[in-house]
Amino acid sequence: MANSAPIGVFDSGVGGLSVLREIHAQLPHEALLYVADSGHVPYGEKSAEFIRERSQRIAEFLLGQGAKALVLACNTATVAAVADLRERYPDLPIVGMEPAVKPAAAATRSGVVGVLATTGTLKSARFAALLDRFASDVRVVTQPCPGLVECVEAGDLDSPSVRQLLQGYVAPLLAAGCDTLILGCTHYPFLRPLLRELVPADVALIDTGAAVARQLQRLLEQDDALAAQPTSHPAQFWSSGAPAQLEQILPLLWGSSAVVRALPE
Repeated sequence: MANSAPIGVFDSGVGGLSVLREIHAQLPHEALLYVADSGHVPYGEKSAEFIRERSQRIAEFLLGQGAKALVLACNTATVAAVADLRERYPDLPIVGMEPAVKPAAAATRSGVVGVLATTGTLKSARFAALLDRFASDVRVVTQPCPGLVECVEAGDLDSPSVRQLLQGYVAPLLAAGCDTLILGCTHYPFLRPLLRELVPADVALIDTGAAVARQLQRLLEQDDALAAQPTSHPAQFWSSGAPAQLEQILPLLWGSSAVVRALPE
């Protein structure tokens, strides 16, 4: 496969744009393909079987567009589908997401770490294994956050209603003594400015977008598959929801406008 081939990235909706930004910053020469499965957002309340099916379908689409690597820019999709995709495509570089338990456990001073995530992520065996592996010496307090994904999907990052919702989720974590908060969903980094207003300055906010971009770079370097020249088409976008809705929100979440095409079903 040519080094100029694109990297395929997908999420249940617009949250993965936070990861796409990190990939573009880390690998500015690479061409990027992004699929927002907004017709089925949020994944957090869906069955694992449904998410595996969607992930397989989107992976096939991205590979059909010539993708040389896949990034599951969604914690819930990673939990449900990354093992299946790696088994199906053993020679393809595939990077998933997982909540930043290891760096959070290393960063905490109080010994108490809070996790903001979707219900699907918090209930998963993969998350339980992360806790067993990296958080045996700290107390982890989890907080499911229904409704936050939908706020970000609508471009609502700082209204009184989202502020009230987020305050309600953060308050019990702070009351429990958390000095480190894991943003365990790719939608949540877009709420970082609002979170900074709601939590004390010495509370660390940790997500894994930059780490995913670095891992992707390592895998492409191993395969000698990094782009040699800057691309003339930095990013292309598809949505299984309303393309016009993603087009409207791209300047806010991606930083520039672009044409969004309908994902073929």
